[in-house]
This record gives sequence, C-alpha cells and structure tokens, in this order.
Amino acid sequence: MLDKLRREFTLITFGLSGVVLLIALVMTFVSNVTMQNNVTLSLLNRGLEVGHALNPQMGSKDREGTVGADSMLTVSVDVTPSGIVLNKSESPVGLDEDALDEIVAKAVSGSETSGTNWARHLAWAKKSTVYGLRIAICDTYSRDVSLIRQGISGVIIFLMSLCALYAVSRALANRSIKPVSEAWDAQRRFISDASHELKTPLAVILANVQILQRSKDMSAEDMRWVGRTADEAEHMKGLVEDLLTLARADEAKAGSVGAAGPMVELDLSEIVDECALEFDAVAFERGCTISCETEPEVMVTGDKQQLERVMNTLVDNATKYAAKDSEVKLSARRDGKKAHVTVNNKGAVIDAEDLAHLFDRFYRTDKARSREETGGFGLGLAIAKSIVDAHGGKIWATSDAASGTTFHVTL
Repeated sequence: MLDKLRREFTLITFGLSGVVLLIALVMTFVSNVTMQNNVTLSLLNRGLEVGHALNPQMGSKDREGTVGADSMLTVSVDVTPSGIVLNKSESPVGLDEDALDEIVAKAVSGSETSGTNWARHLAWAKKSTVYGLRIAICDTYSRDVSLIRQGISGVIIFLMSLCALYAVSRALANRSIKPVSEAWDAQRRFISDASHELKTPLAVILANVQILQRSKDMSAEDMRWVGRTADEAEHMKGLVEDLLTLARADEAKAGSVGAAGPMVELDLSEIVDECALEFDAVAFERGCTISCETEPEVMVTGDKQQLERVMNTLVDNATKYAAKDSEVKLSARRDGKKAHVTVNNKGAVIDAEDLAHLFDRFYRTDKARSREETGGFGLGLAIAKSIVDAHGGKIWATSDAASGTTFHVTL
C-alpha cells in the first residue's frame, strides 16, 4: 500500500512539473520562431519596396529611410512574366544561379506570394510590377541554425530537468508519506504484539473450559454456558491466529521475515485434487457438488502448506456461497510460463463495487450477514492474497450471472 502511495505521489508530482516545464519550453520556442519569421517577413517586404536600389553598405539611404545591416541579407530581383531576370540588387548574400533559377521558377509558376526553401536556407516573397514581378530573397541560414540549436538545447534541458524533477518528486514522496509509514508500522507491530500476547490467556481459558466440561457436578444449563464459552474462545483463537498470519505477511513485505516457508518445487495439480477430495463431504452437506479438472504436473515453486491454505480458503468460500444443487468447479492448468488455478461456483452475483474490496481485511459483501451465519471474520481472502503476493503471484475475482463467481490465482 505504501509503495503504491509513494508511486502515485511521485508520478503526479513528476507529471505535473514535467508538463509545466514542457509547455514553458515549447512556448518559448514558438515565440522565438514567430519573432524570427516576423523579422524575415520585414526584410522581405523591405526588399520588395527597395528593389535593386538596395546596396550592401550599412547605413546607406534610400527612399524608405536607412537600410540597416539586416538588409544586407536580402537580394531583390526584377523578372519578366516569363522568368527572365532584368535587375538584381547588390548584396553580400552568396546566391548561386541554381538557387536563383529555382526560386524564380517557383515564384513565376506558382500562385503563392511567399515561400521558404529549407534545403538552401532561403525565404522569398514576390509582388507584381509594371515589368513583371519583383522577388525578394532572404538568407535564413543564421536564423535556421539558431532555431535548431535552441530546439536541441530545449530537448537537453527538458531531459535533464526530468531527471532532476524525478529525484525531487521521489524525495518529496518519501518525506510526505513518512508519517503514514510510521503509523502503518506502529499498527502492524501492535497487531503482531497483541496477537502474541492474546495467545497465552486464550490457551489458559480453553484449558480451564475443557476442565469444566469434564466436570460431573454441573447442571445441563451451566454446561450449555460453558460450551458456549468454549466455542467463542475457539473463534477468538482463530481470529488471533489469522491476525498473526497477516502481521507476519506485512513484516515480510517490509523485509523482516518471510511470509512463506521453505520454497520447493510442487505439483499444484496434486494440491488442487487433494483439496477437492477433502471438501467433497463438506460440499455434500452444503447442498452442492465438486468437480475438478487439472492438467497433470502443473509445477510451481512455493510453500506447500501456505498454498494448501489458499486453496482451502477459496473452496470453502465457494461451497459456502454456492446455490443449492449447483456444482463448484476447480481447475489447474498451464498458462504460458504461469500456473493458473480457478475456483468457480454458481450463486449470488457479486457487485463490481464489492469485487474491488473482496480481499480487504474484515470486508463482507453482505453487511447483513453475521459471523455466526458465515463462520468467519472476513480475513480468509485477505490471508489468501497475502500468501499469493508472497509467492510473487496474483489473485483476483470475476462475477456475472452467466458464468457465476470465479476466483483466479496465477503463480
């Protein structure tokens, strides 16, 4: 739970910060591109107005006023409607004949009033004159290189910032959930310590009750109360053992102790078959039957006692809530590199809202049911999940009117 909370906090912080940074970098780049395009357009318009009178000397005058250094990047060409060059302004811009012919041909034949030749780093614009067309050509090499460098720098800054943001987000997540982690550890230790401490007085209570049950001096009424006390003490003993099992599983997740015992190679098909045989009589008493379909030698690595407990829990629940005269179906098969076990029964459909909480501790799908009716505390499935998790597997449930309720375990 804490790992999931830490991951979610980190991803949210990291994601939001990354999006804000990306938007800022993109807006800066787009703003620069727009500004550079406006500068280029201004140079082209000046070139169209000045025409061949433009000269390369900085600060020279024309009828429009002072021609600055930027105008040295522009060449103006007057051409006939057929594309014959009449005049060409002087400019330091190195414009070879092939590039000039290509732009003139495109300007004369096309309907566009401006364009860009990215391969040659040139931009052009045209306007009609009494002789034909005037074409202004601007060298955009410096602009293009500057934008490319800005783009590369932006990507590098973004990637480096993402690394820094992830580290900061992770640190903030660890710091933010520290109180939750400490509270969780305190709760886990309390449950573990309390369960240990309760085992001794419960053992004494059960021993004393057994002595009272052997007494011949008690009346039938008194003996009934003693029997009731014995039953409740046994139920409490089961609850304490379940809580201790869950506490050990939590400790295993925290890295203290292993929740599972010795991990050896096991035949899961054999465990499922034995469980079906063991619950055959129980199912008969509860008004249902059990069928079992297993592939031979579905091998897994795990703790046999713990995996048997998982199967017993699932089959016990399936027979307990199965409809009268229905069939509880067990299966074990290979699914690629995994072993897949299913336990299916036909009974009341479990709501989707309840499915999401089936493996929560003390959760009951039917809040009206008492422990006396079900015989449990709502910890069986939580324990089964902790065992499957400790084995690196997955457990979940599906339920619908057509297929019934099916519990799945993959290992």
